[in-house]
Amino acid sequence: MGLGNPGPEYEGTRHNAGAEAVRLVARRHSEKLRAEKGSSAEAAVVRVGGKTLALAVPRTYVNESGIAVRALVRRYLGAEEAPGSGDGGRGRGPLVFAPGSLVIVHDELDLEPGVVRLKLGGGTAGHNGLRSIQSHLRHLEFARIRIGVGKPPSPAAGADYVLRRASRAERDLISVAVELAADAVECLLCEGPEVALNRFNTRA
Repeated sequence: MGLGNPGPEYEGTRHNAGAEAVRLVARRHSEKLRAEKGSSAEAAVVRVGGKTLALAVPRTYVNESGIAVRALVRRYLGAEEAPGSGDGGRGRGPLVFAPGSLVIVHDELDLEPGVVRLKLGGGTAGHNGLRSIQSHLRHLEFARIRIGVGKPPSPAAGADYVLRRASRAERDLISVAVELAADAVECLLCEGPEVALNRFNTRA
């Protein structure tokens, strides 16, 4: 799942780096994401190295990404609510699916433009898309591919910063990172998390 905002006004903004990477994977395999009924997302299924990969981008805004993620992990990963847990046992337990089967690709303020890093689990680091996913899955046990977009001039400027297009120099770096993030998606699928973490987290 690549995070980003819908609509042409957000194309090329920092917040849409994750969506760009997932669309790139689809293009590499001669596919295009199309609206997926009942999921609030665009999706496509491709074969990579003999394995099946479901690609998706929410049709919601980033801060509502969890709506699409919840529907898609049920559809493609067979996720089910854990019985007797969450919300005081009222049928709102965490959604359970195979570890490592869900990968979220997103922009990351804590990384310099052009840097790509992988992470398994962890917190949200204030990312509203991850917060929404946590709210709908009721856990954060999924893999992340983080695309560095750099820090805003001040913490208060974060929201405006990610909704703007980067400078030409930074945009060139982010474009390279989008390519690397697409590589990381395929590496995770075909070679597994250990290989992917070692390959992408040790890059300069």
